[in-house]
Amino acid sequence: MMLRPAVKLTHEGARNVLDAAVAAAAAMGVPQCVAVVDEGCNLLAFLRMDGARVLSVESAIRKAMTAATTGQPSGLLSAEKAPALAAATDGRMTKLKGGLPLLVDGQVVGGIGVGSGSGDQDLEVAEAAVAAFHALLREEPS
Repeated sequence: MMLRPAVKLTHEGARNVLDAAVAAAAAMGVPQCVAVVDEGCNLLAFLRMDGARVLSVESAIRKAMTAATTGQPSGLLSAEKAPALAAATDGRMTKLKGGLPLLVDGQVVGGIGVGSGSGDQDLEVAEAAVAAFHALLREEPS
């Protein structure tokens, strides 16, 4: 067979992930930059909350891209390989915490990246958004 079926993240799905992340960040009192990309690392949704660091715009996007590309949290890249991967990808891959893949039945459909707090805060917001994503998936009719 020359084709394979694919599940795709919609803009509505990306907005739901973004909204969940923003709600989690607001509850923590930590303004964040939040990026959601599809499986091909195309930016689907982005928001810089009031008070979030301007330089975290790029890191949030790169965290989302790293998670979508690798299918793993962005903080898991090995310390030895991280500089080479960053150089080889023109800085698009990062070892910074705060990026998580969006998975459906083991298939990567996208990634979320959060930046502007500490690495642990960024990861906590991303985890809340991924949990909301999975909860919404369970609610969808088959």
